[in-house]
Amino acid sequence: MGVKITDTTMRDGHQSLMATRLRTADLLPIAEEMDRVGFFSLESWGGATFDACIRFLNEDPWERLRTLKTHLPHTPLQMLLRGQNLVGYRHYADDVVEEFVRLAMKNGIGVFRIFDALNDVRNMTSAIAAAKKGKAHVQGTICYTVSPVHTVASFLQMGIELEKAGCDSICIKDMAGLITPKAVTELAHALKKAVQAPLSLHSHCTSGVAPFSYQAAVEAGVDILDTALGPFSGGTSQPPTEAMVAALQGTPFDTGLDLNLLARISGRLTPLREKYKGLLDPIAERPDINVFLHQIPGGMLSNLLSQLKEQKKAEKYPDVLKEIPRVRKDLGYPPLVTPTSQIVGTQAVINVLLGKRYASVTKEVKEYCLGYYGRTPAPIDSEIREKIIGQETPIECRPADLIKPHLGTLRQEAEKMGILKKEEDLITYALYPNVAPKFLRGEIKEEAIPAA
Repeated sequence: MGVKITDTTMRDGHQSLMATRLRTADLLPIAEEMDRVGFFSLESWGGATFDACIRFLNEDPWERLRTLKTHLPHTPLQMLLRGQNLVGYRHYADDVVEEFVRLAMKNGIGVFRIFDALNDVRNMTSAIAAAKKGKAHVQGTICYTVSPVHTVASFLQMGIELEKAGCDSICIKDMAGLITPKAVTELAHALKKAVQAPLSLHSHCTSGVAPFSYQAAVEAGVDILDTALGPFSGGTSQPPTEAMVAALQGTPFDTGLDLNLLARISGRLTPLREKYKGLLDPIAERPDINVFLHQIPGGMLSNLLSQLKEQKKAEKYPDVLKEIPRVRKDLGYPPLVTPTSQIVGTQAVINVLLGKRYASVTKEVKEYCLGYYGRTPAPIDSEIREKIIGQETPIECRPADLIKPHLGTLRQEAEKMGILKKEEDLITYALYPNVAPKFLRGEIKEEAIPAA
C-alpha cells in the first residue's frame, strides 16, 4: 500500500506563512481540481481559520466550510480541533464541545484531528466521543516536543490511550519541525508495534529537516503524510506535496497521485502567493536551525517579534528567545502549541521587558499553575508556583468538570442581543463572546491585504 497524503494548503499552509488570511474566494478556483487528486483528506478548517474569518476577513467560517464541501464532494475535509478548547483559547463546557462537533459534521467535516496542548487525554475525550457519535473519522493527536520528560515511552503510552478512546488513526504532530529522522523512526516503530490504528505525521520545515524525517517516517511504517502545495509549502509550513509525491514515485510507498495535475494546481497558486506577499514574514520563509535550541514554532516567532515591535522593544528579541526555554522548564515543559505557546511566550516577553522574572504574571499563567489547563508533563517548579499562586490549591480533576453546561445561558444572552439567525451563530458566540456580536451584527470590516 502506498502512502496517503493530507494536503494542508487550505489551512496550515496559509496559517503558517501568511497569518491565515486566504479568503474563501481564493480557495474555490482550485477546489474542484483538488477534489480530483485523491488525497486522504484536505485540512481546510479549524486551527486559526475560525478566528481569522470573523476577526479580519468578515467571513462566516461555517459558510466557508459549507461552500468548500460543495466544491469538494469526494474528498474528506479535515479540521484541527484543540480538544476542550475547540478553536478558541480556553476550555469550554462539554455541551458547547458536543454542539460544535455536531455542527462541524453537519456542515462538512469528515476527519477531526483532535489534540491537547499538554497532551492531557482527559481534555480530548469529550470531543473524541462527540465525533465518534457522529461516525466521523477521529485522528487522535500526540503533540511532539523535546524535553527530559517527553520520551518514546511517554508518547507510546499516549498513543495506546488514544486508541482505547476510540481514535481511528494517530497523528504525530510536530509543530516546530523538531522531529529528526532518528526520532521519527524510533517513535513510529514503537507505535506500530503497540497500536493498530494508521499513523500520520505532521511536521513543519522550520528547521529544514522535515523532508528527511518524512522519508524516514514512511520507511518506518507511517501511513499518512501532511504536505502543502509548492507555493504554500516550506519555511514554517509543511514539505511540498509535489516533491513528496515525486520522491516516492516508483517505490513501495508510491502515493499514486498525478504529478501533472498537482503541478497544474500549484501553478495556479503562484499568483495567490504574490497577492499576499505583504503578509509573508521573512522569518517564516527560511529554515532556521535555532529552532532546535529554543523549540519555538514559526507562527509563534513572528507573533513574538510583532509583540516586541508594538512595545518598541524589537532589540529584546534575542533575550526573549533565551527566556522562553527557561519559562517552559519552570512550567513543567509544556509542548509549545496553541494556547501554551502564547502562555509561555507572553510571560517570557514580560519577564524580559520588566527585567525581573515573574514580577508580573498573566491571568493565563496563574490559571495554568492552578491546573485549569490540565496536567502538566512535568511538575511546575515549586518556588515559581508559590510565587505565582501563593497558598491557593491547584485542581486535580479534568478542568472541564468544573464548567457547568453553558448553552442555555448563552442562548438567552444571544437572543437578547438579536444576533441569532441560524443555529451555528450560537456556537460562534459561545467561542468568541467579545468579537462574535460585532461580526454577527455585520459591524466587522474586511481588512485590506497589505502591499508587499
